[in-house]
Amino acid sequence: MDAQDQETLGRWDGLASRDTSSRTAAMEHIRQEVLSKVEAIGPEPTSSPSPSPSPCLSPASGSPARSDLNAVLAHLLMLTKRCPFEDVRERCVRLLQTVQDLGVRIPRPLGNGPSRFIPEKEILQVSKVDTRTQSIFEDAFAALGRLDNISLVMGFHPQYLESFLRTQHYLLQMDGPLSLHYRHYIGIMAAARHQCSYLVNLHVNDFLQVGGDPKWLNGLDGAPRKLQQLGELNKILAHRPWLLTKEHIEGLLKAEEHSWSLAELIHAVVLLTHYHSLASFTFGCGIMPEIHCDGGHTFRPPSVGHYCVCDIANGNNHHDSPFGSQEVCGGEVEVLMERMKQLQECRDDEEASQEEMATRFEREKTESMLVVTAEDEEWVPSRDISRHFEDPSYGYKDFSRRGEHVPTFRVQDYSWEDHGYSLVNRLYPDVGQMLDEKFQMAYNLTYNTMATHKDVDTSMLRRAIWNYIHCMFGIRYDDYDYGEINQLLDRSFKIYIKTMVCSPEKTTKRMYESFWRQFQHSEKVHVNLLLMEARMQAELLYALRAITRYMT
Repeated sequence: MDAQDQETLGRWDGLASRDTSSRTAAMEHIRQEVLSKVEAIGPEPTSSPSPSPSPCLSPASGSPARSDLNAVLAHLLMLTKRCPFEDVRERCVRLLQTVQDLGVRIPRPLGNGPSRFIPEKEILQVSKVDTRTQSIFEDAFAALGRLDNISLVMGFHPQYLESFLRTQHYLLQMDGPLSLHYRHYIGIMAAARHQCSYLVNLHVNDFLQVGGDPKWLNGLDGAPRKLQQLGELNKILAHRPWLLTKEHIEGLLKAEEHSWSLAELIHAVVLLTHYHSLASFTFGCGIMPEIHCDGGHTFRPPSVGHYCVCDIANGNNHHDSPFGSQEVCGGEVEVLMERMKQLQECRDDEEASQEEMATRFEREKTESMLVVTAEDEEWVPSRDISRHFEDPSYGYKDFSRRGEHVPTFRVQDYSWEDHGYSLVNRLYPDVGQMLDEKFQMAYNLTYNTMATHKDVDTSMLRRAIWNYIHCMFGIRYDDYDYGEINQLLDRSFKIYIKTMVCSPEKTTKRMYESFWRQFQHSEKVHVNLLLMEARMQAELLYALRAITRYMT
């Protein structure tokens, strides 16, 4: 990054300050810089040339000066919608209006808000949040210079969002065994395993900002040998973590001049599992590209009417589509609540034997293999994404197919609470504590509501969801009756869970709409937080058990 880029970056950083005068000064610098660029380039030709082949560039984007201006204008557009500071939003709108008045085409957003699945008006608007959420958004913006779409959707649950952002900030930016550019590159590798271009693009930008070598982005074979060796661990953890052995760990720790230290490996494992599971959340919530990234904006005029910069401020650049087909058979929520009540009564009346509990687990594990992930066609990842990992054909496979037998992972033998937590905390201080708080937050989060019903104890339902995911990964809790899962999770919900957790890139809006149709979007986002954290913990358990076996 040259000196001019550093200076420009510093000005954008100034917009994240909590001090109003600092933001004003930074904005004035940016305004002057933008206007000088506009003056140097001049207005658009009145007779518009033939359209550019790329929807993200203006017609005259062939020149570096024009491309540079376009990038700045796209960044300003993002700030008009995503900056938590009202003064910055308003100044960015005015600056874009000035640029448009000078005859330069400005960008407009593509898509309807942060999610393809949830109408924008239902997601917390940056300008209409409570004091606590406002503070969380400001902290996030100060840390990264952006308030991304994932955070906006997680904003339905501010308590969880706070824990998530604190953990992610620590993993990416605070003192730790791995260098900053290694951390972002591992994030790219992990997200790419699920073809999650949203996360890959974010971390490509972050990787370059912290001084990463652009050559590494040409493909995994351009990265250092040490990172290339992480490819096998990345692949197994993402798709079949039960196959991980202490030999895989030994291969990384004893690779001569390319070897990993135990502390580095723990940091890498936490990052890999974090981004595998975050890819699940990204696809499960239909997260849209960031406004300033590829696919988030266009410089082409809208096909109907005249686009005005004032539309940015008022959110008039699209129409919200209604949430799916809501003509559903009534009583779905009541049926679920009645089943919960009956199961509680059965629990109180009788307790199944250990043998019966084990049989029910095996039955549920076998049944989970019969749940076929939806849209199960062959997926061909784009070269843009697949260059960041090896063996694109390697994907999720059920663990007991074709005579393979993977022993059940019994939580009483190796649990997060008794074993994993302390191992992580010992080798990467504070992270075990942060992960534990995040797991607990997702698992215990409740507002005691189900759709329109209040004062409902949802703990049975939350546990069924968490344990079903762990069951799909071959993990068993001896004290849980797996017969409850079939009573509480219907087939369409199971298909959604399995797809989002095991093959998230195949998640569709139709699948999101097909489960829990009478529930609110905030409740579905809560489900996605449960799925994400349960998946991350399952991957971590297999990885940490393999590391423990190597150490002993």
